[in-house]
Amino acid sequence: MPVFASPPRVRFQHAWWKHIALLLLTAASTYVNGGPWYTVGILAILGAHEMGHYLACRYYQIDATLPYFIPMPLTIFGTLGAVIRIREPFPNRKALFDIGIAGPIAGFIVLIPVLFLGMSWSTVIEVVPVPIQLGRPLLYQFARWMTFGSIPDTHFVQLHPLVTASWLGMLATALNLLPFGQLDGGHITYATLGRRATAISLATVGAAVTMCFFSVSWLLMTVLMVAMLVLTGPRHPPVMNEYDRLGTGRYVLAMGAIVMFVLCFTPFPIRILVP
Repeated sequence: MPVFASPPRVRFQHAWWKHIALLLLTAASTYVNGGPWYTVGILAILGAHEMGHYLACRYYQIDATLPYFIPMPLTIFGTLGAVIRIREPFPNRKALFDIGIAGPIAGFIVLIPVLFLGMSWSTVIEVVPVPIQLGRPLLYQFARWMTFGSIPDTHFVQLHPLVTASWLGMLATALNLLPFGQLDGGHITYATLGRRATAISLATVGAAVTMCFFSVSWLLMTVLMVAMLVLTGPRHPPVMNEYDRLGTGRYVLAMGAIVMFVLCFTPFPIRILVP
């Protein structure tokens, strides 16, 4: 009886209309919320982040989709970010590490010039009451100081929309680098520390729950993390080859990921001021 081999799987097939439609919807929702410069900035940062993952997947021939942008109209930012879907298991720790870290690096490289250009186009004005204050990551504070130096307490910086876009990019970078589950930081942690990543992942969830008592802006991320924990369990899915060595260079990059996290993180992302 003849045995017919199944045809080889064709990788990197895309439903182009979905990607284009979501991109256009996200462009529209961010345009309404922040204007054309904000739209250009945030799509560039989020797009670079996800394309970093995608191109790393192409390098390792691991089937993945193009970025799906997520529009969120009627919110202050107009988007919930972007994602790609990886359709195959990771073959080894090197591939897991490289794909996990490629996104944050690519997004970080783009957000830096967006931040400094936007800061150069911002202006210093006398303090006016604002109902919402954005947290100030270290990278934002550095760019602000480099542009304006010391600003008196009676004045504040009226931010150009590019700065707002870069701020959201920093927030997305920091949240993605949390060492939890299948976030980018979770991939990096599992690739470098193996099964010890499970305890770190659970501790991260605990820390996020605790932060909800101090800032309501942690609530959405915490709910998403708890949902991921319930649906996928506490352990990171194993790679096909657990025993390949990462090499010194990747451990140096892991330390660089920690630096990126510290520069982009703010414990209180959004504060609503009650008069």
